[in-house]
Amino acid sequence: MADKKEKAKETAKKLAETVSKGSKIAAEKTQKAMAAAGKNGKIAAEKTKKTLATAGKEGKELAGKAKEAAIKAIDQDGDGQVDSTDLILMALKVPGVKIDREEFLQKELFKYCPQDVIDKAKETTPAKAGIDPDLISKVTDEVIKFERNAVSGISLALGMPGGVAMAATIPADIAQYYGYMLRAAQKMLYLYGFPELDTSDNKVMLDSETLNSLTVCLGIMYGVVGANNALKAVAKALATGVEKQLLNKALTKGTIYPIVKGVAKWFSVRMTKEMFAGFFKKSIPVVGGVIGGGLTFATFKPCCYRLKETLQDTILSNPEHEETDEEKQLYDDIKNGAIDVEPEEIVEV
Repeated sequence: MADKKEKAKETAKKLAETVSKGSKIAAEKTQKAMAAAGKNGKIAAEKTKKTLATAGKEGKELAGKAKEAAIKAIDQDGDGQVDSTDLILMALKVPGVKIDREEFLQKELFKYCPQDVIDKAKETTPAKAGIDPDLISKVTDEVIKFERNAVSGISLALGMPGGVAMAATIPADIAQYYGYMLRAAQKMLYLYGFPELDTSDNKVMLDSETLNSLTVCLGIMYGVVGANNALKAVAKALATGVEKQLLNKALTKGTIYPIVKGVAKWFSVRMTKEMFAGFFKKSIPVVGGVIGGGLTFATFKPCCYRLKETLQDTILSNPEHEETDEEKQLYDDIKNGAIDVEPEEIVEV
């Protein structure tokens, strides 16, 4: 009996030793497998990291090249930067942007005024023709609404996802957007008493009266400091019969020109920093998104109404207009032919 117990103990001991040995072997194998898996995981992780880094680098390079190509296409005057001059020159090349003053006034006023009044408005100004300011305001609102609806399709296209691929369409979209903005600006200028702008030639001089007048308008639309008083001073010069040569001098190398340069610089900074920000993301929200430095349906109307507000209170449209000290100083400088730039600063494009 004792022998049987001893044998049972030995058997149990051997079994325990076998199980223990097997467990150790299994544990060692598991540890080795886990170590191998960990090593393979690290290798895989490193490979994934390198692949992502390469893809990211290539993506940035591609985006950078697309951005450079877009800037080059927009840079109309070849100075290496994008500013209001480029926007205007691009926009004026879009069919339908140039507005014929007499045709426009005839078309818009025909619905409300007799022909003799329209003829006088074309010969002088709508205000001098005796057209009620409320009617001019109503027609202006219709103009803004029309151009705003036209620009909505561009705003939607700019907001669609597309990343780098969208960069190819940026120049054309921007030209159209600012084309509609300049259409609205020209129409408002004519409704509020300004003479026709000479936009007959695409090769506009950088320092030309037309280009700089439109630059001032864009400055007002975007709230650039000084542009408001500049346009009002020009309006007074037109109303009081200041010689065209003096007015042109003010716009090209005189008292208005530094303001023009300030507007151009403001656009350069804004466009360079913000214009392309959204285009190189995977997607851009259409509603509420900041698209192309403010190229949205929502921002178009406020821009136009800033210009309308300024035009409603100049001597050309409001006989009771009260000028500010800044406006008076600008006007006096225009009348006196003051020059604020050196001849070499005047550049042709």
